Amino acid sequence: MSKTLIIAEAGVNHNGDINLAKRLVDEAKKAGADIVKFQTFIPELLTSKMARMAQYQKNNLGTDDSQLDMLKKLALGYESFIELADYCNRVGIIFLSTPFDSESIAFLDSIQDTWKIPSGEITNYPYLVEIAQTHKPVILSTGMSTLKEISDALNVLKEKGAGEISLLHCNSQYPTPFSDVNLRAMQTIRNRFGCKVGYSDHTLGIEVPIAAVALGAEIIEKHFTLDRNMQGPDHKASLEPQELEMMVSAIRNIEKSLGDGEKLVTDSERMNLSVARKSIVAKTDIKKGEILSVSNLTTKRPGSGISPMEWNYVIGTVAVKDFQKDELIKL
Repeated sequence: MSKTLIIAEAGVNHNGDINLAKRLVDEAKKAGADIVKFQTFIPELLTSKMARMAQYQKNNLGTDDSQLDMLKKLALGYESFIELADYCNRVGIIFLSTPFDSESIAFLDSIQDTWKIPSGEITNYPYLVEIAQTHKPVILSTGMSTLKEISDALNVLKEKGAGEISLLHCNSQYPTPFSDVNLRAMQTIRNRFGCKVGYSDHTLGIEVPIAAVALGAEIIEKHFTLDRNMQGPDHKASLEPQELEMMVSAIRNIEKSLGDGEKLVTDSERMNLSVARKSIVAKTDIKKGEILSVSNLTTKRPGSGISPMEWNYVIGTVAVKDFQKDELIKL
């Protein structure tokens, strides 16, 4: 199995502080993630003054501000992303950021080789066209969308020249109730569209992304933070560094465990064959020349003698020597 691409989603969990953003880069690298991802936007181009926060954002922030007010506190300037991209390069982890407006697409095009499109932009035709016209690979999240909406977005991306497209199954509630995850929808997406698929997770904990890998996810995206108790809209539904490291480690173990599907006796278990299996043995003391029968034979460990699968062949033959009780039968 190929290695699962693990995206550590820092998002806006830096709270607008470049130093916190760099600490998130360090933690993503330490955890073993392949990519650390941020979000790039100009607040006034992303949302109108009229747009309200999502309920989970209101709950987490304890306010009822507009989206614009919230985003102004979370935005990093373009110069900060140039600094972050350089920092990621020095640390040894791939930098990625999701653009949320046309100007940010143009900016990020010069510093990254792949696009990550968030679920909220899947019906944004002009946005999809701009992304596609860069001809770079695209990872598209599909939260809040129907199969038709996914199909429509794919058609736009393909028609306008996007590179390889991967689709991430996703539920866009923070946190996502386990009953709404529907991991099998990821397989439906793969079967319907023939794309590489993955899973962008917003559940609490690490079980679901691990299960997604077992079901065939080739990309995993998961929010993380330095501390869930920090003030901000996404911290509470994010992993802390130690949990991110546990998730990455578990995914790598699952990858090893999936194997190639061929059923074989492995080298590690071969030594236990004779210990765990049984052989045909003497049930009682048997004299040479005595007929071997169900009365004087049984099966017991170890498995180093005649296999019990030869039972019908052994029954009715003549003992070639004296056998003590429990002794392995020989013919």
